[in-house]
Amino acid sequence: SRFLSECLSSLIISPNRSQFFQYESVSLSCDVQGNSSGWGLKRFTVTGRLSDCGTDWGKHQRSACIITVMSFDSGVYWCESWSGKHSNAVNMNVHDGPVILESPALPVTEGLSVTLNCRYQGTPSNHTVDFYKDGSLIRTETKGEMTIPAVSQSDQGLFSCRHPELGRSPESRMTVTDTNQLSMFFPDPAFTPTPAIPEMSMSLSRLLCSLLVVSPYLLVTTVLMLKCYRYRSRAKRDSPSAT
Repeated sequence: SRFLSECLSSLIISPNRSQFFQYESVSLSCDVQGNSSGWGLKRFTVTGRLSDCGTDWGKHQRSACIITVMSFDSGVYWCESWSGKHSNAVNMNVHDGPVILESPALPVTEGLSVTLNCRYQGTPSNHTVDFYKDGSLIRTETKGEMTIPAVSQSDQGLFSCRHPELGRSPESRMTVTDTNQLSMFFPDPAFTPTPAIPEMSMSLSRLLCSLLVVSPYLLVTTVLMLKCYRYRSRAKRDSPSAT
């Protein structure tokens, strides 16, 4: 469709995972088809702020944006061009607890091997870890990591891990793409913040593309917000002026 054709860039995150401890360094860059000039990195955080790399977060380093993350840096990150084209979006969860799950933030191609690693701060007395998918225990590993030799569509879902001494990590969604699919990536639908509309002057195509890479839930929410906004504006315009 026209809206999908506007998303011509891919956001690359290094290391390729969606969960981080505080003070870790993360590199974000835009892989653009064709001319890469005019593209920049944006984010919408759990604190409700929409901003660009180099403003109040991140430092430009060659073609990347480097950020030392804190808990308030959790949110949705994407690439955007001057003309309003958008990339895929990536959710970043910066956890202030002792356990995180290292799982791919970007979609994994079907058939490839994937290792999920339960990582913790400190040195626990044992490395036995329970791994969960969609809230259910699927495996217990003694080395703190779980390998899926060849991922398939059935492996998609929300993963987490639990260490018996340190507790449980947040959940992260692993997405598996078919080799014949378009390289169009979508973010973790479990991401819960519902931001306000960033710019009321944004064009409809830019707004839909932006919402498409954030989540279908936000698309529905914003459509309802727009309808409410227009209804209130019309009601205010039609009502007699107060004297």
